[in-house]
Amino acid sequence: MTPVAMTMSEREPIETSNQAGPDSAPLPWSRAHDLLAGGPLGTEAVFFLGTTRPDGRPHSAAFGAAWYDGDLYFQTGAETRKARNVIANPAVTVSARLPGIDLVFEGEAQHVTDTETLEAVTEVWRKGGWEAEVDGDGITAPYNAPGTGPPPWLVFRITAHTVFGVATAEPYGASRWRF
Repeated sequence: MTPVAMTMSEREPIETSNQAGPDSAPLPWSRAHDLLAGGPLGTEAVFFLGTTRPDGRPHSAAFGAAWYDGDLYFQTGAETRKARNVIANPAVTVSARLPGIDLVFEGEAQHVTDTETLEAVTEVWRKGGWEAEVDGDGITAPYNAPGTGPPPWLVFRITAHTVFGVATAEPYGASRWRF
């Protein structure tokens, strides 16, 4: 399950650059943004979080994304490898396959505890069919991924400073967007 939605306050890139060579035009950010902001994508979208262990080794894990207010969100148990990695080092990457475009986000993940944001992001997951509810500084639901550990689960915001996109459907191209 990978629900994705948006609110009104979206960030626009401050720089767009072509990554496909001189004969190609850069892809517009709207191509990626419209897919992210278009509502729940279900199994059509796949997201992987890349973090770094304290000893420097990489770690990657799939997650169900929520797109809200221009940022990606994920949830996980406090004792999971990805939570421990992000708390120690907030630098992350996210690799995503969306219909017609692959994306790589580079940015930072921050633990979210304010009730207003938790309620808004939880609503995105509910619209995608996951019956999540805010519980204190985290969320709960009737089910979650087997390795997530017991609820309540922590919610993290991924604020991207750079996104790379490679079109897998026409019109083809590749771009880098800086925020």
